[in-house]
Amino acid sequence: MASKNGPVLPQEGKENILITSALPYVNNVPHLGNIIGSVLSADVFARFCRARGLPTLYICGSDEYGTATETKALSEGLDPATLCAKYHALHKDVYDWFRISFDKFGRTPTDEHTGITQEIFAQLWKNGFIEERETTQAFCAVPEHNTFLADRYVEGECSICHDLGARGDQCDACGNLLDPMQPDKNAAGEDESKGTGWLINPRCKLDGSTPERRKTKHLYIRLDELNKEITAWLDKVENGWSANCVAITRSWINNGLKPRGITRDLKWGVPIPKGLEGLSDEEYANKVFYVWFDACIGYASITKCYTDEGNLEGRNWEKWWKNPDNVTLYQFMGKDNVPFHTIIFPGTQLGTKEKWTQVNHLSTTEYLNYEGGKFSKSKGVGVFGNNARDTGIDPDVWRYYLLSRRPESGDSEFKWEEFIDSNNNDLLKNLGNLCQRVVKFCQAKLDAKVPAYPSTPIESLEEYKKEINQLLKEYNEQVKGTKLRAGLATVLSISAVGNKLLQDNKLSNQLLTEEPERCNAVINLALNLLHLIAGVLSPYMPGTAQSILRQIGLKAAEGESDIPVVIPDTWTADALKAGEPIGTPELLFSQIPAAKLEEWREAYGGEELRKQKAIEAEKAAAKKLQREKEKEKKKAKKEKERLAKEEAAKEAAAAAAAAGEAQPAAGETKELPLR
Repeated sequence: MASKNGPVLPQEGKENILITSALPYVNNVPHLGNIIGSVLSADVFARFCRARGLPTLYICGSDEYGTATETKALSEGLDPATLCAKYHALHKDVYDWFRISFDKFGRTPTDEHTGITQEIFAQLWKNGFIEERETTQAFCAVPEHNTFLADRYVEGECSICHDLGARGDQCDACGNLLDPMQPDKNAAGEDESKGTGWLINPRCKLDGSTPERRKTKHLYIRLDELNKEITAWLDKVENGWSANCVAITRSWINNGLKPRGITRDLKWGVPIPKGLEGLSDEEYANKVFYVWFDACIGYASITKCYTDEGNLEGRNWEKWWKNPDNVTLYQFMGKDNVPFHTIIFPGTQLGTKEKWTQVNHLSTTEYLNYEGGKFSKSKGVGVFGNNARDTGIDPDVWRYYLLSRRPESGDSEFKWEEFIDSNNNDLLKNLGNLCQRVVKFCQAKLDAKVPAYPSTPIESLEEYKKEINQLLKEYNEQVKGTKLRAGLATVLSISAVGNKLLQDNKLSNQLLTEEPERCNAVINLALNLLHLIAGVLSPYMPGTAQSILRQIGLKAAEGESDIPVVIPDTWTADALKAGEPIGTPELLFSQIPAAKLEEWREAYGGEELRKQKAIEAEKAAAKKLQREKEKEKKKAKKEKERLAKEEAAKEAAAAAAAAGEAQPAAGETKELPLR
């Protein structure tokens, strides 16, 4: 969304807003949870900031490097570059359909990305925040391969649950982290492992051969040495973050930050820079940076591709990313991405000793589940980006539903029944009804022109203005604070006040005949309210907002596709002037038939979801039974202990009684036996 005058850049003396959404990994199709978790939420905020007149840049792109990409490419018979190009286009197509307004949706495999990543690493190396470690790693000695293997390239039997299809990083069957080979013992006789188990009979994923154990070197970032700087930075910025985000971040700090490996034996990634003093070029010739190290750097490199397009020496990107005094950074993501954005990337920035723009506000989401189960592309469960389009329902309705269920403080659920109800009731009967009544009445009864508002204000109508302005104030505070669900609810509250205006004043032919001045005032106020509603609705439902603006008579400037939207501090109710023509009525929403409920449920995982739920129910029942058994076991143990105590008490009492009988009473002499 670069302007005709060039890329958006920060402006002196203004509140400059830089927005990122977590880079989606491009080895699959995004599902609705992925969409609401980052890109859609960030889009709402970006549109809001632009409508508030703030210089705003919204950056995202596809995260394309790493082992997962290489393995996916193998499974599809493609090289990584071709696979990434395929999925990048697919992601972009989905986001375009959802009306996501990126200023730039870029990619990580670029010269710009390589350059900035290597620059940052060189600074970390120079400043002493990188260390080399020798490790033992799986090596495939087959001549055609002859290389160290990344963990995911080793498969075998899980040592914990004995599933035969486990990977060298994790067993999907039991969920445990694994090592690709049984770990060595250190000097203390302890396993030097990252996981809780390892692979039995490990084999190379590519050729099936048994890998050898060989020594190799890798590079680690010294997060332990950066702990003090990271903690001091967190103390300054975390107040505006969600409780869960703070808890996740602090758990890393409390557990102690440790050096973390940043290189892998792969071909698909950013190569380690050469010519650094003290670093062997030969040792790292066949290694690349681990994807989690360079992924967040993608925000800066994609910005460079936008601000300095085609100019590798350009430094306009630094006006956004090395300008903390004039730029405020908002980042949107799901909770599983939190540590990379609150510990690792900030630590990387701090380690360069340069003045970086760092995250000020971090908005995270929990998980969106699907009809009591979980999204699964392989099993056909749930709605994925391309499926939403297949339903024939306008993207704005999807945006509304997802944002109204945004999992801000806990997991939320996608339910088809609620989806249909939100369209037929929240939208059609509230917002749709208001727009239709006002525009149709003005067109049919008032010559399709904005009527005049009386020069002497009608007191009862002025009260509606006060109520609307209070709601507008709340809305601006909510959205600026990234409370997006609350902001959307407030939009509907503003629309509800509009419907109340019509009802209270009994808008009808009779009102026009008997009180024409009041009727004109009501329609004037309602048309201007629709103008405000289009503004506050535009971040959430941009297409619907454009329809409202067309209906009330506004047009896009020549050469532009969209009518400008503005979200004011105060609603003055005079944007539309008396005598101006309005547009033609359009249906904002259409009724979704109830029959669609079962059709869509079955189409998007009905049978598989029932199986999934049955398995979950069995697991829950088994856990419940186990808990009951444990409870009974504890109860039996307590009863046994109680009986034992009672028996001991009886024996003690009997012993005491026996001892009492054996003692002579006071003043009594015990007779000695005769000898």
